[in-house]
Amino acid sequence: MEVNNWHKELTYDEWVPITVSGARPAARYKHATAVVDEKLYIAGGSRNGRYLSDVQVFDLRSLMWSSLKLKANVGKDDDDSSQEILPATSGHNMIRWGEKLLLLGGNSRESSAELTVRYIDIETCQFGVIKTSGDVPVARVGQSATMVGSRVILFGGEDMSRKLLNDVHVLDLESMTWEMIKTTQTPPSPRYDHSAAIQGERYLLIFGGCSHSIFFNDLHLLDMQTMEWSQPQTQGDLVSPRAGHAGITIDESWFIVGGGDNRSGCPETLVLDMPKLVWSVLTVVKQKDSLSSEGLSVCSAKIDGEKYLLAFGGYNGRYSNEVFVMRPKAKDTMRPKIFQSPAAAAAAASVTSAYALSKSEKLDFIQLDDINSKLSANGHPKDDVTDKVEAIKEEKRLLELSIAEVRAENSKLGGEIEEINNTHAELTKELQSVQAQLVAERSRCFNLEAKIAELQKLLESMQSVEDEVQALREKKSALDQEMELAATAERKSSGWRWFGGSET
Repeated sequence: MEVNNWHKELTYDEWVPITVSGARPAARYKHATAVVDEKLYIAGGSRNGRYLSDVQVFDLRSLMWSSLKLKANVGKDDDDSSQEILPATSGHNMIRWGEKLLLLGGNSRESSAELTVRYIDIETCQFGVIKTSGDVPVARVGQSATMVGSRVILFGGEDMSRKLLNDVHVLDLESMTWEMIKTTQTPPSPRYDHSAAIQGERYLLIFGGCSHSIFFNDLHLLDMQTMEWSQPQTQGDLVSPRAGHAGITIDESWFIVGGGDNRSGCPETLVLDMPKLVWSVLTVVKQKDSLSSEGLSVCSAKIDGEKYLLAFGGYNGRYSNEVFVMRPKAKDTMRPKIFQSPAAAAAAASVTSAYALSKSEKLDFIQLDDINSKLSANGHPKDDVTDKVEAIKEEKRLLELSIAEVRAENSKLGGEIEEINNTHAELTKELQSVQAQLVAERSRCFNLEAKIAELQKLLESMQSVEDEVQALREKKSALDQEMELAATAERKSSGWRWFGGSET
């Protein structure tokens, strides 16, 4: 690739590794990334069970890596001016806010009961902790953080005692105040290492993730106006369960890259047409490719007015420090579709019915009033008036049929929604039952393993006892033989003395 103009040579919808000049940062996964002014920022992550604290910068023009040297922003009374690195962190989020990069949550050696918000000022290279107020969420890892205007929507994750979460919190970046959101309907099951996106600045989408034993491929939607959860029906290609994947939106498309299920990585790059809720497989890489990894990151960057996807890091048996780029082909946005949850669809049907009824009643009133005025003026009905009355009656009948159809459709939708909710509730109960059974089976397995270990120790001790018994038997046999030989010798010795005595 030619430096500076390398992006113009790319083909559409294909991942291409970027040739990097100079040293690369340490390979890693579960890091956090953001793009600012054609530069990709990488913070923290994990490698071989060790958390990382460095901040690396990749220049999208020169295709070179550099390390960002930070200085702690301390007060005059603080004696901590020697601190020059961020706390080592993994499983956190990074959000750009002006000229600052905000780091939310994650695992670090510095324990805290509440979620910590740190910042990196990319102009001054200072970092510090932002004090937040309100209903501050508990500390967690593997959560999603999605920006909408000046708010950050936080969902799910796993707290420091490994409890899975499915709560929703909103951070107002203007006031740095947290608010816990109360939602209605059935939320996604508690999970972590999922992905999240915003559609139309109104709908929060949650995809995939995992519990401690189950990997998900479900899609959930939260209407941020009504705070109502729903699980919309999707179309298109089948999507395999995954966690640790990365997601990014460009216009109305949500790109999902990588992830896995602890047995194998997901080699396909998915794209969800968010207004139409249609999944499609954009491209597929090799099974052991770096893009078929868990804990990788994906960002979007605008270069010369065109948007590109950038992927970095991940783990699929080995840690990666490669940078990949994709030039997504622009989608046709000339056919918009109203994005609705099932509840919104039912509400729309009700509105349509009410509108049709009011239109019918208004039409009847206006046209019958016109007929009455004509009858009053002429004194007797005319043929054209009679025809008009019949036409009005026919139109009214058709409108009533239309209203009846809309009401029937509305009722049908309501029934389907209720059936779906009931099915989902039953499945949730069944899942909880299965999970309880799994916990019980797991406990039984642990007990059995403990008993087996005890029996193995007992068998080992029995073997040593048997060896001792066998040794004693051998000693006894040797002693018996010695005693028998001694007795024989004694008998022989006694016999010769008696014979010799009688001869004298």
